[in-house]
Amino acid sequence: MKRIAALALAFLVLAAPSFAQSLNERDVEIDGSRAALHGTLTLPPSGAPKEVALILPGSGPTDRDGNFPEGRNDSLKLLADGLAAKGIAALRIDKRGVGASLAAAPDETELRAETYVEDAVAWADFLKAELPDARLFLIGHSEGALLAILAAQQRELAGLVLIAGTGRPAPDLIREQIAGSSMSEELKRRSDELLATLTRGETDDDVPRELAALYRPSVQPYLISWFRYNPAEEFARLGIPAMIVHGGHDLQVRQVDANRLAAARQDATFLTIEEMNHVLKEAPLDRAENIRTYSDPALPLAAGLVDAIADFILKMAEPE
Repeated sequence: MKRIAALALAFLVLAAPSFAQSLNERDVEIDGSRAALHGTLTLPPSGAPKEVALILPGSGPTDRDGNFPEGRNDSLKLLADGLAAKGIAALRIDKRGVGASLAAAPDETELRAETYVEDAVAWADFLKAELPDARLFLIGHSEGALLAILAAQQRELAGLVLIAGTGRPAPDLIREQIAGSSMSEELKRRSDELLATLTRGETDDDVPRELAALYRPSVQPYLISWFRYNPAEEFARLGIPAMIVHGGHDLQVRQVDANRLAAARQDATFLTIEEMNHVLKEAPLDRAENIRTYSDPALPLAAGLVDAIADFILKMAEPE
């Protein structure tokens, strides 16, 4: 396993107006059946790129820029701009049902994890047609890491970058989070029962009000589809060059998850950025201060992040 320690990197990745103004950014769209799916393609100032990265956002209502209703941090926009400044084109997207792709949302009872995978594959096909001479990479953040893994199983790619990706099945993560919460023991037991039922592929309409946000009947078919996948096992199926990025101050994804992904592919490049949190910013471990960065778009990305990802992508293009 190739390991990079980012303990004391001396450079910062800044979204400086000087290069941001020279980037070629345009809105793009593809057919989403119900309605169009939308994204932003950022091209480098140097002309036709030799590499392009499709950036897949995380779970929930996270948009193409890495933002969500409760906070704007611009993490994925900064990532795309940083890569483009280094000569790598980047496409960031609004997921089906989010942002400009809101009209493409299916009824919640019809949504499946595979829906997002199919959309990622469609975006990959768009890039292959749009930039036929560019080598295509997928970058998945958080839940987008699993989607990137699954999409990579369906298309020929130059490489894969997983940022803040989980290495365990979703039920294990939910069980851990619920166990550490302030919920009553009765609700924790009921959550365990619901997780077991959904893992068997069965639904259960008897959901306590306090657990409805997570287990409401309309979302259970999606949870069942999501629970089928073990990210580490799916990652192990791939033979393409891969990079795993973990933030040491990530409050949402633990080191054990990054380690499980790394164990699944010991040939993968493994990067730990010690002070990086879940939205790719440098932040303290104090929860309140850490979460505060989720709503601060003025903060740059963690030092070394863009440089390391760009180095990985560009190295894949070097002749043997």
